[in-house]
This record gives sequence, C-alpha cells and structure tokens, in this order.
Amino acid sequence: MRVANSLLGLLLVLPLSWSLPLGAEEIGEVSTVFKWVGPNDKIVVEAFDDPKVAGVTCYLSRAKTGGIKGGVGLAEDRAEASLACRQVGPIEFRAELKEGEEVFKERTSLVFKTMQVVRFFDRKRNTLVYLVYSDRIIEGSPQNAVTAIPILPWQK
Repeated sequence: MRVANSLLGLLLVLPLSWSLPLGAEEIGEVSTVFKWVGPNDKIVVEAFDDPKVAGVTCYLSRAKTGGIKGGVGLAEDRAEASLACRQVGPIEFRAELKEGEEVFKERTSLVFKTMQVVRFFDRKRNTLVYLVYSDRIIEGSPQNAVTAIPILPWQK
C-alpha cells in the first residue's frame, strides 16, 4: 500500500514539474473551453530570458489542454504557439552562439511531443532570429512562429 501511495504521489507531481521549464515565468492565462471535470482548456503566456544573450526576453503563448487528462499531465497540447522576443536591456553575448541552438524547450505531451524555441543570428543584418515549433518523435508539425530582434544600442 505504501508503494502504491508513493507511486500515485509521483505520478501527480511529475506533470507539475513539466508545466514550466527552468527559467520560464507564467505571465498570465485565459480559459478557452470550460471543463466540468478538471481544469479548463486555456492559453498560457510565459516569459523566458535567452540564457546566452543578456537583454533579450521572449514571450511565448500556447494552448494547454484541460480536463482530467490535462489535470494529471496525460493530455497532448496542440502545436500552435506564438512568439515575441524583445530587447529589454543592453544586448550582451554571454557565450558563443550556435546556429539553430535551442534556447527553450517544454514537454507538451507525456512522452513524445515537445515545443521548442531555437535561435539564429543573421550576421548580414545584425539581427537575432527566434523560431518556435513543435516536434514529435514520429511526426512533427509544420506550424511555427518567428520573431526577430535587430541589435541596436540600448537607450537608457
């Protein structure tokens, strides 16, 4: 009985640890579909800072599935997302940037699906470009969003 309770507790806590990746901050949410049992379906807005570029914050909005499956972390969230990255201070590179480098990743199903943000540097235009997309082990989604930040002197 003790093992069963421990396992049940672990199954309830693990999905909560997947809801916000390290460094993401939930800014707000709105309900989109009322559910009689479990949380409502919603759109969540999260913010995260680029770990290698000081002065850049990205805002990601995405759907979260509710209901019983969503409440216990077993639902698969939709692939749609919107992304807006902005310069919020002086831009400073903390480390060497790699093309297509992952700057954010979040699980959107129990095992097989993730949503991720990758960064590119357009040297010709001196611009950082961020792309959000969803992938799955067997079949990904072509749905994506892109945002760009020209690197300009910061005005105080």
